[in-house]
Amino acid sequence: MSGRKVGIGITISVVAVAALIGAGIRYAVDFQQKPAQSGISGTVKSSGIARIGGAFSMADHKGRQVTDRDFLGKFMLISFGYTYCPDICPTELQTMSEALDALGEQADKVQPVFATIDPERDTAAVLADYLSNFHPRFMGLTGTATQVADIARTFGVYYSKVKSQNAPGQDKDYLMNHSAYMFLMDGNGKFRAAFRAGIAHDGMVRRIRDELAK
Repeated sequence: MSGRKVGIGITISVVAVAALIGAGIRYAVDFQQKPAQSGISGTVKSSGIARIGGAFSMADHKGRQVTDRDFLGKFMLISFGYTYCPDICPTELQTMSEALDALGEQADKVQPVFATIDPERDTAAVLADYLSNFHPRFMGLTGTATQVADIARTFGVYYSKVKSQNAPGQDKDYLMNHSAYMFLMDGNGKFRAAFRAGIAHDGMVRRIRDELAK
């Protein structure tokens, strides 16, 4: 894993839930495994028409321009975070990697994506280096501050910059406070599920297989 750390990561799950509600999801928690030691984990189910997802334009970790239309025809499993995140983000990406491995040939139908909420530091080159620690099929997304704000709004993702108390004078020394959900979108760009941070990979695999079978 990358050794770059700037402090203790902060994730406010209450704000994450509020963001999902604000995006139009009426949801129930589907507990597919026992609660993890770090907290309750499970899958957020939609019981209505969710307004998660939509048009976006970003650059991938190879510097190529991509839009939401480039993902049509495949399921997309997308996580939002940043490469300097010391705990939540790498844990989510590892869970996604394990789920893809467990899916076997079905994994070819799912595109894993890591979208940064820290465009100031997460350039395409930085994302490429960071994602080399995880599943080889991962695509990283970055862009301008406006593009990142737009895609975060599209997925109902909350984030904000938090200055480090250890080095308040260093502009590059900061944390990102952000919601922690992994979203499953279908081949038409429609929302299917949101996985909580801390979910075991086998619970994620079961839900993805169920959605692929529909």
